[in-house]
Order: sequence, then structure tokens, then C-alpha cells
Amino acid sequence: MAQPHELNTDPDRLLFAYWVPNVSGGLVVSKIPQNTSSSLKSNLTYARTAEQHGFEYALTQIRFTALYGASEQHESVSFSQALLHGTEKLKVIAAILPGPWTPAVVAKQLASIDNYTDGRIAVNIVSGWFKGEFHAIGEWWLDHAERYRRSNEFMRCLRGIWTAPEDEGFTFSGDFYRFKNYKLAPKPVQKPHPPIFQGGNSEDARVNGAEVADWYFMNGNDLEGFRAQIQDVKARAAKVGREEHVKFAVNGFVIVRDTEEEAIRVLQEIQGKADQGAIEAFAQEVKNAGQSTKEKQGMWATSTFNDLVQYNDGFKTKLVGTKEQVAERIVLLKALGVNLLLTAFLHYDQEVEQFGKEVLPLVRKLEAEGRGKDVAYEIERTGAVYQKH
Repeated sequence: MAQPHELNTDPDRLLFAYWVPNVSGGLVVSKIPQNTSSSLKSNLTYARTAEQHGFEYALTQIRFTALYGASEQHESVSFSQALLHGTEKLKVIAAILPGPWTPAVVAKQLASIDNYTDGRIAVNIVSGWFKGEFHAIGEWWLDHAERYRRSNEFMRCLRGIWTAPEDEGFTFSGDFYRFKNYKLAPKPVQKPHPPIFQGGNSEDARVNGAEVADWYFMNGNDLEGFRAQIQDVKARAAKVGREEHVKFAVNGFVIVRDTEEEAIRVLQEIQGKADQGAIEAFAQEVKNAGQSTKEKQGMWATSTFNDLVQYNDGFKTKLVGTKEQVAERIVLLKALGVNLLLTAFLHYDQEVEQFGKEVLPLVRKLEAEGRGKDVAYEIERTGAVYQKH
């Protein structure tokens, strides 16, 4: 079987990314033992393994304070730069939180890093959901709609700074940010600019995904939930002439074992050993990001206790089973309109490589056979696992 990198030439291929565990506690709020480290040394190993086996992106996390199992956190931009300098092909998406960061600082930081690394940095704009974190670092806490409106301006400013004609500079007058003939040099290597990611389930997040982001991140969901989000954001993008410019990424927690029964037992153990106190506190806090929205459809608005054991509803994506089952479900996600799969694992020490060796080549093989294009066919084969129960 061809190696993943030998098949990574199709422009319509599904892209693969992984969550960088640059915070302690792994990617689940559980007391189950994990072979995952947040150290830079370990993360350099994960990054090199990932790019060797066909992953094209990694996403660093942004946390300023200890919370919900993450007692230690490494800063996202500096960590991203360290990973980039330790790899050759991998692109790293640095998470940024408007408020603590300004567009001018981020535009300058990332343009420089893009030059240092031959065009391999990207940015994920996180509008913020943890009120206590903002208060702890002396930042104003805005309500949900205002946080996303600030993020909208933030992304417009990033794009404007990076692409403004050098002789004119960037001028902008908004409610949150203002610029007057700001000239950035050097410009980023990537043209027109480094990719801009942002996510969320709410109407505010969908507006931003349609109007200003290059990539719209989705939490795990059921079949109809995925279809509704993708169709809605595409329709909003079409209204502003951006239907060809928005791509979709989805979060999924991966558990691959020799049998489906074994994989399900691992999932049940993760959930059975959940850190109840941390999850209950997390559930209460994220009401600010979910149920507080006017349409009650923000992130985590409908998440159950077991869903919240994985930070971004990754269990809902149903990537739990044998390598063949997981590969089949991934091509269904592609058929629905997903362009990038963001993965997370219990044991990074082993499972990044396992996924790259066992699952990713199967997906590439199915793609080469024409799979992942006929949504009706893929739903008929695999869709039942994503139905609401």
C-alpha cells in the first residue's frame, strides 16, 4: 500500500489535523490513565510522527489559567513556532483569543513566523467562553454576540493588514479596532495570507464563518446536525459572494482497536472514569457560550455529561471502532462537505502513529476508488451510526 505522503497530491483530498496537547490532562476530562504528555519534547515527537504519516495540520490550544483537568498550559503561539522549527512540512494552527491579543500583534507575530517557516503558520480565532479566565487576567467580559462581533472585526483586520498594498497600508475604523495607514513588512509568505480558522455552533459563529473566516470549525454532531450547519454556512457565504472561499473542519476523538467491542469498551472506560466535578463546573461555565445565545444553539448547548468528557463533543463524531469502520465514517464526513478532520487521541505516544499507519492510508485508498463524493451512497452505507438516538 502506498504511503500517505505519496497520496497527498489530490487537491480534493480530505486533510488531517490533530489537536496538540500543549496543555496537561490530554483531550478528555477523565481520570483514566493516558500516555500523553504536554511537554515540548513529547510534542515534537508527535509532530514529527504526524507529518511522516500524512497529517498536514496541527492545532495548538489557548488557555491562560488552570481549569477542568488542565493544570498547566503552554502558550499557543510560541509553542506553535517551536513545533514548526522542529518539523519540515507540518502546518500549525495557533489559537488566538481576542482581548488578550490585538490584531496588530497577531498580524505581526504570524507574518514573521510565516517568513521563518516558509509559509506554515495558520490562526484559529477563539471568541472565548470562560468568563473567569477573562476576569483573572484583567480583560473585559463581553456577552456572546459582542465577543463574536469583536472576532469578526479581528479577522477583518488580520486579512486587511496582511493584504493591504504596501504603498497604502491598512486603514480601518470599527467598534473594537482602529488602524490608520498601517504598513506591515515583511508580509506573510503565504498568499493571499495565512489561513484563518474559527468555529462555533451559534448563529454568530456561522455569520463569522461565512463572512470572514477561511475555515469553519464544527464540534462533533449527528448526521442532520452536520448537514444543517454546512448548508447554513454555505448559504450565508453565498449571500456575500464567498461560497467558494469557506471550507469546513470537524472535531473527532479517535479510538481504533482490533474490534468494535474493544473500542467501545475504551470509550465507556473514559466516560466511566470522568472527572465529575470538573465536568459539572465546565458544563455550568459553557452556558455562556451555548445556552446563553438567543437561539440556544451555541457550542455545547445540547451536550450531555458524557459528551462533555471530550472538550469539543468529539465522541459524537463516532470515530470509535475498527480501522475499517473509522475509515468508512471519515469518507462519509467528506461526502457531507467536510474538508478537514481534526483528530484527538487517548494515548498520543502510540495512537498518532497508529492512525497514520492504519486509518489514513485506508481513507486515501477509498478516495482513490471514488468514495466520499456520493453523499446518498455514503449515508446508506454508514449513516445509521450518526442518527439521533
